[in-house]
Amino acid sequence: MKFVLITKDQDMVKEAREGFHPGDEFLHFENWEEALNNSDGVDLLFVDLLATLQEEGKIAGYEEFAHAKMGHPVANSTPLVLISPPDDYELDFMAGWPDFVFANVRRPITYKIFRRASTWV
Repeated sequence: MKFVLITKDQDMVKEAREGFHPGDEFLHFENWEEALNNSDGVDLLFVDLLATLQEEGKIAGYEEFAHAKMGHPVANSTPLVLISPPDDYELDFMAGWPDFVFANVRRPITYKIFRRASTWV
């Protein structure tokens, strides 16, 4: 299996490395554009919503990511697992599109969440 994680949180990257099976391919990107362009053959794409924001508390960066993913020739069909911000994080609003998010996981993110998610495909 091949998994991609988009995040700027190095602790989350560490948990992902521990969670996926050693035989799985795991790629980490801080930049979502780079991740989308390296999504060929990816089974699950994990995105930390906070990593998509261009301005703290403003959802516009996530919307830009969403539009880019939906329009990407390869990544558009890759199931997306959204990693929600912390419960106390305030966003100006949250937008959604039918069937865009395959799964939504809440923080705190541990290796167990990545291990469990790897069985979803």
